[in-house]
Amino acid sequence: MNDGYRNLPAINEAGVFGTPAVVLPIEAIAEVPVISGAEAEYGRNSGAIVNLVTRSGTNDLHGSVYEFFRNNALDARNFFNAKPVKQDAFHNNQFGGSLGGKIIRDKTFFFGSYEGQREHVGIPTIATVPSDADIAKATADNGGVVNPVIAGILARHPFPTPNLGGETAQATTLGSNRVDSLIAKIDQIFGKSDTLSGRYFFGDSDQSFPLALVGGNGLPGFNTTTPTRVQVLSLSGTHIISPRLLLEVRGGWARYAQQFLPEDHTFNPNSIGLNTTSNPQDFGLPVIAISGFTNIGSNSSLPRGRVDTNWQYFTNLSYTTGAHSYKFGYEFRRTFVDQFFDSNHRGKLSFAATLDANGNVIKSALANFIAGNIASGSASVGSSTRDTYQNNHGLYFQDSWRLNHKLTFNYGLRWDYFGVIGEQKNRFSIFDPATASLIIPKQLYPRDLNNFSPRISFAYDLNGNGKTILRAGWGVYYDSFSQDFFVGQLPLNTSNAGVGYNGIGVAPILFSSSPVATIVSGQPVFPSSGFSASDASTVDQKIRTPYYENYNLNVEHQLTTYAALQVGYVGSVGRKLFRLRDINQSNPTTGVRPFPGNTIINQLETTSSSNYNSLQTSLKMIIRRRLDATFNYTWSHSIDDASDGQEYVPNATQPDNSFNTHAERANSNFDTRNRFTSYLTYNFGDSKFVPRLSNGWSINSVVTHSTGQPFTVNYLFENDFNGTGEFYGRPRPRRKSL
Repeated sequence: MNDGYRNLPAINEAGVFGTPAVVLPIEAIAEVPVISGAEAEYGRNSGAIVNLVTRSGTNDLHGSVYEFFRNNALDARNFFNAKPVKQDAFHNNQFGGSLGGKIIRDKTFFFGSYEGQREHVGIPTIATVPSDADIAKATADNGGVVNPVIAGILARHPFPTPNLGGETAQATTLGSNRVDSLIAKIDQIFGKSDTLSGRYFFGDSDQSFPLALVGGNGLPGFNTTTPTRVQVLSLSGTHIISPRLLLEVRGGWARYAQQFLPEDHTFNPNSIGLNTTSNPQDFGLPVIAISGFTNIGSNSSLPRGRVDTNWQYFTNLSYTTGAHSYKFGYEFRRTFVDQFFDSNHRGKLSFAATLDANGNVIKSALANFIAGNIASGSASVGSSTRDTYQNNHGLYFQDSWRLNHKLTFNYGLRWDYFGVIGEQKNRFSIFDPATASLIIPKQLYPRDLNNFSPRISFAYDLNGNGKTILRAGWGVYYDSFSQDFFVGQLPLNTSNAGVGYNGIGVAPILFSSSPVATIVSGQPVFPSSGFSASDASTVDQKIRTPYYENYNLNVEHQLTTYAALQVGYVGSVGRKLFRLRDINQSNPTTGVRPFPGNTIINQLETTSSSNYNSLQTSLKMIIRRRLDATFNYTWSHSIDDASDGQEYVPNATQPDNSFNTHAERANSNFDTRNRFTSYLTYNFGDSKFVPRLSNGWSINSVVTHSTGQPFTVNYLFENDFNGTGEFYGRPRPRRKSL
């Protein structure tokens, strides 16, 4: 699910079928270990929970070795990898092994495993790039003079050679992925009543792929590299107090370290006279946009990095008596996130054509680039290191009540307190409408102590023979506040990355949109006098914990000995969902802002809502003795007024009109109305010919068909359709004249 609450098809095609409880158990969100803040490039999982299931050793020694590979020689050609260009490479190897056994018979057991992955791919990109002839003509238009800084950029060959005619190139960007993972586990049995387990996970990876999330492009040499290291340590113990009473105690520690760096982060732009930064952390070319051509330079949100450290304690008490199975539990989590986010610190430079009063081109954009004449640009400066933390508490109770042999009833209640996120050096700030200025608050937002989550479900055997089962359930689920929302935003209308990066306090982030007119070797492209506090981020002081209600009703019927049909309704509503909104948006008619002394003020608030309804069906069959098949079909419809809490997808969170957010209500960006999936498995069975090598083989087939998702035609933000200056305008139907 998206952010843990938004109404994606939260339950897959198989839905909740085949499970005795149609609502997630209360304790299901209190498992160890926890990896909070474990972001991928779109990461926003701060506070998320990752459950690892690890095998245990036995008295016998068991092991395994495996290898999986994929090669482009066996693949179809990528649609964009058109002939006559050579087919791009795709090489993927996954390999590993495991070993488990006893240390002390019937007492102490071990298990360990390793998995590695090596992936090397070529990613096709269709780009518009200047040819040598274009550069020669642009140089001639400048009287044969090339700005020495631009000459240094061109000497690095940032543009591939056009190979599809004209100025079009099919470029191949090389991507790679290296992953190494280790798991070790020890289990100790003390007598008949106590068991202690310890587990350690270590994962290390390094990826390199193009990412044009906020500026940047897919040209070779400007990938995003992502070194990542994950460590998880957990201890769990169980104690049988009595035959009816079981105590579980678990503790966990997790550390997640990740950086996102431009591929050319070791290149010092000052070495060619391009003075955009003096901080080695921000080295690499800035984003360079030449009108009519594909950008060069990596993603403008780079570099950034974070180290998440999490501690968790969980205890659970289970008591079984007669028809009841009770569970009580408590959970504590503390999360630290130490990060830096140098969004737009490398800067962005734009080069455009020079026009006369009639709009005729006097000098092309490429000629101005060759001359180093900048049309516009932006940059940020300041230390973005922030150290945030959060303490969470959870309590729950649930009961599985078996009324009779036909009916089982589940009910429970969970309460969560998600602590207010803080910053160790008090570097958060918010906008105060009363004074129309930024202030440093004592607390970022009010506490919310009202997160009560009731859940109820039942399973009923209609005929008492186990062939027809009716299930239904309803539950409330709350979403913890991701720390990314406050110190990791990527809005498309500003470089301000959240309330930790406003322009006041002990470590302000300042912005400039005033580059020099012409680049001069060694001179700052963005003079220090041009930086100031402008765009801002804030938090609505009425913010509350987002939640969703999930409800479903389904029936499962055994048609024959070899076939079962499941049909159900699954729905949910999301309330108090996160969204961003510019509370200082210009009036499209007057051009006046509510707070004239300020520019963009993005406010994080919980004013969005969503609805999801679906019909989910599944047919499972054993067609032949060795052939199994599953056919799933889902019809669904998802509606919301903000399809994303953060702006990782254009037109997903920011409204067209910030003062009429209800007008955004429409099909969700991810709405997929119809989806059909089939799974086929053929098992070859046992063979007497070298059985260790020939037994256990099977052939699997997966086929998926689905309708498309909605899209908005102004994806490229090529014009200010609504006059707000933020390029969020939605297309509107042409009005008919009377």
